[in-house]
Amino acid sequence: MNPPAQTLPAFADVLAAAARIAPYAHATPVLHSRSIDALVGAQVRFKAEHLQRAGAFKFRGACNAVWSLTDEQAARGVVTHSSGNHGAALALAARTRGIACHVVVPEGAVKSKLAAIEAAGATLHHCAPTIAAREAACAALQRDTGAVLVHPYTDARVIAGQGTAALELINQCDGALDVLLVPVGGGGLASGTALVARAQPQPMRVFLAEPAGAAETAASLAAGHRVTAFVPDTICDGLRGTLGEPNFALLGAPDVEALVVDDAETVAAMRLLWARLKQVVEPSSATVLAALLRYRERFAGLRVGAVLSGGNVDLDAIAGLFGNTRP
Repeated sequence: MNPPAQTLPAFADVLAAAARIAPYAHATPVLHSRSIDALVGAQVRFKAEHLQRAGAFKFRGACNAVWSLTDEQAARGVVTHSSGNHGAALALAARTRGIACHVVVPEGAVKSKLAAIEAAGATLHHCAPTIAAREAACAALQRDTGAVLVHPYTDARVIAGQGTAALELINQCDGALDVLLVPVGGGGLASGTALVARAQPQPMRVFLAEPAGAAETAASLAAGHRVTAFVPDTICDGLRGTLGEPNFALLGAPDVEALVVDDAETVAAMRLLWARLKQVVEPSSATVLAALLRYRERFAGLRVGAVLSGGNVDLDAIAGLFGNTRP
């Protein structure tokens, strides 16, 4: 399933998105822990996107997409497929404009995230747990309703909106950052961040934290082309998406590096964030700290801006996740 147009966004689109979503999105805080700095050996500033509306950075891209629509397009509503954060974000964004939202959800998705999508006002449409089934269901809904497709990460409007998190972080730190670090799944946040990093007076390197059980971005960057023959196997349900074509086009450059972490490291980092920052983040968010701890030599002495991507935790799974992990 592709976005309406495969044109790549530019930094100007991120600036436009920042202005467009300002009345609706939260300017999330930047958090700091001296004890985490000591463990990592770097100065880390965490962008608290888990405190964003709908509990994740995804609201930025969804909101930009919704408010980019003409009145005629908006009247037909929007449609997407999502197992969690993007669906809730699009539903909430659609509600800010008073339009319909349809979300195709796969069987087996986290129940708490499906409840959040429905609570935000979307109509749920269930399908088999495959990308092909999701795409087919979305296509059928487009035909039946005329709704506009808002892809979770390949839509240029979404990419530009996600880039506003990095833009805001840099501004909040007065530009005093050396590198940016974000989780990567389908690549919306990652590619939007790369646009922002390259536009700085002194371009910044971008690091991508990726779970070993869904490390197709690392494989793609190493191969020089998209590698998509992966069956994701990771607790990071927000990072199981297939790296998009426009996302790879924006990421496939020497200033971007993917850092792979395993699920045990991610759970340990998640526990550390809860304990030291006193913040409830989901596993996908914790990959950034897991990467900082595993690859300390990459960040030694640097000023790091890291995005905590979301906080929509499956509370029923916490005991199982933390039970076998030592502080």
